[in-house]
Amino acid sequence: MAVRASRKLLRDFLYKSVLSSPLHGTRYCSSAAEAAPKATHSSKKGRLFTGATIGFIIAGGAYVSTVDEATFCGWLFSATKLVNPFFALLDPEVAHRLGVSAAARGWVPREKRTDPSNLGLEVWGRKFSNPVGLAAGFDKNAEAVDGLLGLGFGFVEVGSVTPVPQDGNPKPRIFRLQREGAIINRCGFNSEGIVVVAKRLGAQHGKRKLDETSSTSSSSNDEVKQGGKAGPGILGVNLGKNKTSEDAAADYVQGVHTLSQYADYLVINVSSPNTPGLRMLQGRKQLKDLVKKVQAARDEMQWGEEGPPPLLVKIAPDLSKEDLEDIAAVALALRLDGLIISNTTISRPDPVSKNPVAAEIGGLSGKPLFDLSTNMLKEMYNLTRGKIPLIGCGGISSGEEAYKKIRAGATLVQLYTAFAYGGPALIPQMKAELAECLEKDGFKSILEAVGADCR
Repeated sequence: MAVRASRKLLRDFLYKSVLSSPLHGTRYCSSAAEAAPKATHSSKKGRLFTGATIGFIIAGGAYVSTVDEATFCGWLFSATKLVNPFFALLDPEVAHRLGVSAAARGWVPREKRTDPSNLGLEVWGRKFSNPVGLAAGFDKNAEAVDGLLGLGFGFVEVGSVTPVPQDGNPKPRIFRLQREGAIINRCGFNSEGIVVVAKRLGAQHGKRKLDETSSTSSSSNDEVKQGGKAGPGILGVNLGKNKTSEDAAADYVQGVHTLSQYADYLVINVSSPNTPGLRMLQGRKQLKDLVKKVQAARDEMQWGEEGPPPLLVKIAPDLSKEDLEDIAAVALALRLDGLIISNTTISRPDPVSKNPVAAEIGGLSGKPLFDLSTNMLKEMYNLTRGKIPLIGCGGISSGEEAYKKIRAGATLVQLYTAFAYGGPALIPQMKAELAECLEKDGFKSILEAVGADCR
């Protein structure tokens, strides 16, 4: 299908190029006077360029017609590396905006290749084709869910979404530390609000149901379908509170009532460093009261056979041992469905501390966060005795690092900063590396490797 579409695209482009070229225009000269003038140097260069372009298109069409879909798909992902230097020249927030827009419009490659079989797993009754997900913060307003899932992520998390639209903190608020592979941000939950996000997710959900209905006749009833409510992958919705809200629980409850019907899982974000007072909700009593209210709001809604979406909490990497013990106790007592470890850090570990940009206020993400978040992940796995699924997030930029998170106790992993730097080509590369790590150590599946370093 991709090959046929590419052939048509090339054919149409060739047709338009020929129509608009000087070579084509000379065919319609109406008089000898018009044809008589001698070609200028610039027109000769234009014809040479046009001819070269046509030759390139013909050669490209010939190449596309001879390769299989998987090879062409791999070529498209690799080609995205050519765009990365351009994005690096732009303001970070402008580059981010362009990236979301490109994914929303389908201007990104779509993964047609099947994931390695040893990467598939089932969590919360949901089937994941692979454990590599995109963390919240990239697609805050659910604009590009289909395009991002199409890149080959096992799951995508949108948000954080606040009940009322808010602009977030003043710009500039995103700062690159490119040499360290890190980013500092203080966005502050800039969100279009739950009403706008609900409309987008509702449209996506309706399209998914229509596609399922139309494909029922052509697919076997015994076929195991991977994916969730939004399409080929699993969709998580990350909930936040408004900056000026005095009742945090009411904000999260409103998010549950409005958005949970479209989510394969929900996340209570109490760990962003950019909303005043938010991290105080991680205290034992505060967290317990909050989770109980949100769980009650979710459970009082009407659900079908699949039941309500799992509820997770995303925590900070800057917690003490006592804080972690309190969170683990709450998670076990209330039978929380999962924890995401971790959000960005307010610390500045080496080598970031030596960078002048480190003085900027905000949360640090990327490579320097890896050790801190992974050690915390391992600690939480031990505290919860492996009874609660954990999502490892923070500093992952390769399949080997994803594997380390899994061995430390993560069932699923997420990335964001590495994706911002590496682009779509990073995703298939990471999955291939992760599958190789599993095979090398003799694990037949992801679940066999979870917590291997803690046993």
